[in-house]
Amino acid sequence: MKKKAAPSLLILLLLTACNPPPRPTPEPTPRPTAAAAQTIEPATAAQPFDYYLLNLSWSPEFCHSHPNATECTQRPAFVLHGLWPQNTNGGYPQNCSTDPGPRNPSSFSDIYPDPGLLRHEWRTHGTCSGLSPDAFFTLARTAYKSFSIPPTLAQLDHQISLTPNQLIDLFQTANPSIPAASLAISCGNNYLTAVEVCLDKHAQATPCGSIRSCRANSVRITPP
Repeated sequence: MKKKAAPSLLILLLLTACNPPPRPTPEPTPRPTAAAAQTIEPATAAQPFDYYLLNLSWSPEFCHSHPNATECTQRPAFVLHGLWPQNTNGGYPQNCSTDPGPRNPSSFSDIYPDPGLLRHEWRTHGTCSGLSPDAFFTLARTAYKSFSIPPTLAQLDHQISLTPNQLIDLFQTANPSIPAASLAISCGNNYLTAVEVCLDKHAQATPCGSIRSCRANSVRITPP
């Protein structure tokens, strides 16, 4: 005849079954150190685009509407407006991330002496390039510095008038590596406002697609 378990032992067994021992607490995943975090640059949210549009503003017209612009104290022929991601269908991405831009904006003062314009160009266009801020503005500098101003315009000392096609011929002659199909003329009230150059993602000339020159029969060009 089997003996019954003592009541105290039976209660202990029941409690053990209902309350299994706790599992060991996993060790927390280590966070990156402050030093490591500082080396991580925010990624830009690259959007699909087909090519860049390099916009070079003709300084007399730019400075007429921006008389206090830092660029205008040097009286250049052209000032860099921007390097803009574009699509062949005429659309373009904008404002693709909140990345704050270059850590040292003054390192690009040779192309953007106005830090406000640099920030605007980065926020609106550069964030869509998929490049870091420094890489984007280095590419813009390369594109800008590689463009030659036609002597006719660089030495201009009086107002002249040319057709858009004549202007493109001048720019193409001064820049043999850039075909006419990669150039476009912008004008306002029949005055030259900008020349635009279509570039691939390595800053090499590429056809402009939907970008067209202004339709003025004659474009007036004022001296710098």
